[in-house]
Amino acid sequence: MLKKICHITTVHSSMDVRIFHKECTSLAAAGFDVTLLVLNGTSENKNGVKIVGIKHPFNGRIDRIKNSPSVALREALHIDADIYHFHDPELLRIALSLKKVGKKVIYDVHEDVPRQILAKYWIPPVLRQIISFAFEKFENYVAARLDYIVTATPFIKERFLAINKNSIDINNYPKLDEFDFHNAPTYKGNSICYIGGIEKIRGIVELVEAIQDTDVNLELAGKFSDATLETEVRLMKGWENIHFHGFLDRKEINQLLMNSIAGMVTLHPTINYLDSLPVKMFEYMAAGIPVIASDFPLWRQIVLDNECGLLVDPLKPSDIRVAAQTLIQDRALAKRYGSNGRAAIQQKYNWSIESKKLIEIYSQL
Repeated sequence: MLKKICHITTVHSSMDVRIFHKECTSLAAAGFDVTLLVLNGTSENKNGVKIVGIKHPFNGRIDRIKNSPSVALREALHIDADIYHFHDPELLRIALSLKKVGKKVIYDVHEDVPRQILAKYWIPPVLRQIISFAFEKFENYVAARLDYIVTATPFIKERFLAINKNSIDINNYPKLDEFDFHNAPTYKGNSICYIGGIEKIRGIVELVEAIQDTDVNLELAGKFSDATLETEVRLMKGWENIHFHGFLDRKEINQLLMNSIAGMVTLHPTINYLDSLPVKMFEYMAAGIPVIASDFPLWRQIVLDNECGLLVDPLKPSDIRVAAQTLIQDRALAKRYGSNGRAAIQQKYNWSIESKKLIEIYSQL
């Protein structure tokens, strides 16, 4: 008899990579009956997953946080699944209600939210410490009573192990079938690339300063976090060296990666990034190009142990400039780092390994 599973998100899209393309699709392929509840998403069947869009217009972030969990709970109970797996901190409010009616409940922790709150610009600074402390107490209280805690990094897992022994890290590593491992990048031209959300704390200003007055080109793909930042960056002299693509689909991203010398992941040393495992770093490695990464202890271990790139101080454009020019001038080094990174993905940093851990949890429950 198939176990009926319901994943719930009121924040992410129905095509979210971790939730839909990795977790839900893998569980459906393993024979589970999977439904994905998504706030204001489109209802459809895809990859063996039943996607149910919950229609609930909301007026801003606060309205969504306040009202969407109760709407999601009503639809979730209607589905009557055996196991519920939720992905957003705001849904902690309905987790114990699901437990009370005899359901198994999994909390998927994508971020270290109490630390993340400390960096939220839209929360007045005087309130951040208070909200962070209060949320962590509430999160710990609920998490201790759930059937499993799934975390996106080992660092977050260690925090939850002290609260709930059924805690495991299922890392957001790339899917092997999304990359062409038979063809190598060209290692031609003078282009480095950055793919992802474009924000100040992700290092866009330093990156543009780094390529100013050089022969280094930046292939930039993604969306700016706000219009003011985009205007500011476009006025910088280094913008002359940028080819801005905006949003790209998977095929276009792969082509961009194949024509780049290195992939940039020079995030600022904020409390929420220091122990993160950015998906893009592993996607650069999977594509066979070296990474130029912030010199954080966790990232240093990955980059140096696998000899797959260079480390820099993300707050120093001069460091970034030297790293980019080093790889452009030494193509053999770039090729060696790229090959090493790709081998590491095939051997240990891939979703095939992580999906087995996920399926084992469901089999136990």
